[in-house]
Amino acid sequence: MDDEPGASEPVDELLAAAYALDGPDANRRLYARWAATYEVDFIAESGYRYHERVAAVFAEHCLPGLGPDEAVADVGCGTGIVGQALVRHRSVIVDGLDISPEMLQQAARKTHDGAPVYRRLLEADLTESLSIDPATYAGLISVGTFTHGHLGPEVLDGLLAIVRPGGRCAIGINAAHFASHGFAAALERLVDERRIERVQLIDVSIYGDDDRSDPDQYAHVAVFTVA
Repeated sequence: MDDEPGASEPVDELLAAAYALDGPDANRRLYARWAATYEVDFIAESGYRYHERVAAVFAEHCLPGLGPDEAVADVGCGTGIVGQALVRHRSVIVDGLDISPEMLQQAARKTHDGAPVYRRLLEADLTESLSIDPATYAGLISVGTFTHGHLGPEVLDGLLAIVRPGGRCAIGINAAHFASHGFAAALERLVDERRIERVQLIDVSIYGDDDRSDPDQYAHVAVFTVA
């Protein structure tokens, strides 16, 4: 048997496991197996473009409000493809957060114009309190964190706390997961509580084809300002 994590496992089985994650420990176990081959046997082969499309949304709607010395949190950064896509739009300071140390190891290898994509990489479980000072970031991007796993809208409060007032966020949420886990009501609550404002939902396809017939094939990107 090949000793490389994930090398001998069918991609469709790993992807099914990702959609069935039921807690932080399951998340860690899966991505410990998959991190080393994730980009080769899934990203490249599936036509996955989600990271590029959410990065483009962030670049258009969020980056213009960031100062040159302000930083962005890439939540659920995985192997670093989101940060890499983001810095192609503009030079920006990015910190990556992920629950999987193996995925963070892959993210640490990402470079752009000869420099590391990430300033810092932090192991973080979003179901627990984050060890990050309030209002640390001027922006927040998240791609793939809110799919069909264990994370629902209940973790949004903790994420908002690490963004400064006036900071801009772009959070991708799988359309099926958005509907089944009450994200619309959660965003409305945050608006009513004056935690966020200027909310808009921008739809993007997850894979190469622009397929909106299947809610598992596209995502709502929630773009808003932290109040």
